Amino acid sequence: MFTLGSVLDNDFKSTIEDFSFETEFSTNQLMLPNIEKPFEFAQSIIGLEKDLQENENQLMFHQQNKEERKERALIKGYKGTTTLAFIYEKGTVVAVDSRATSGQYIASQSVQKVVPVNEYMLGTLAGGAADCQFFLAHLGRICNLYELRNNEKISVAAASKLLNNILYSYRNYGLSVGSMICGYDTRGPQLYYIDSDGSRLKNSLFSVGSGSPFAYGVLDAGYRWDLSKEEALDLGRRAICAATFKDSYSGGTVKVYHIDENGWVKISDDDASELWYRYEEKEKKKK
Repeated sequence: MFTLGSVLDNDFKSTIEDFSFETEFSTNQLMLPNIEKPFEFAQSIIGLEKDLQENENQLMFHQQNKEERKERALIKGYKGTTTLAFIYEKGTVVAVDSRATSGQYIASQSVQKVVPVNEYMLGTLAGGAADCQFFLAHLGRICNLYELRNNEKISVAAASKLLNNILYSYRNYGLSVGSMICGYDTRGPQLYYIDSDGSRLKNSLFSVGSGSPFAYGVLDAGYRWDLSKEEALDLGRRAICAATFKDSYSGGTVKVYHIDENGWVKISDDDASELWYRYEEKEKKKK
């Protein structure tokens, strides 16, 4: 005999047996860390991530402001100069100005832009003054060591190649060097241009610096291979003078050097302004 209670009990039991708790909820269960207060732990982790994100945003904001302040405050380090050199039948002429600039400011009017490598070789400065002075002085030491070891002077080509190799090894390090290696060796007058990008060029005439376009205008009009010594010296002097008149980053004094089989010698050191008026007076007299 069946009672209502027994029927309900049997139906409930069968329902429980057919329903699998594990298969229904095992894939969707919430995994919590095995700690005493998991909810508070989860809240602390979320709060820590928020704090880290806020700190990172503040750091980026301060860094951007710092860069903007630096951009407004610092002087733009634009560099300018005019240097030139050319070879002719009787030797090599080197002429430079003496002004150093830092942006719109004149830093110095008496910079030595010609660095002796040895008694038969000179190097010129264009770019960063510290970079050029250091590497040309280093080249001078190497050339002196070569002479001591081999009992002969290094050639201009070899010296320029040494400087080129040194500068190439520092490529993309932010150096600023545009130098001419000028000299006289067994092959006669030699002239090479080397820069911090790894270039090494040989030619009979170079001008380097912000005023070089103006110097080239004078050089192209007056240069020839069979110049006399006086004509060659005056050409170099006049080209630098013209550049100092047109280029505000060039100025100070005009220095002229000459290199031949007897070595290098400094010919003149004239104030650029006085030199300009001197040439102007000569032009008026011609007319």
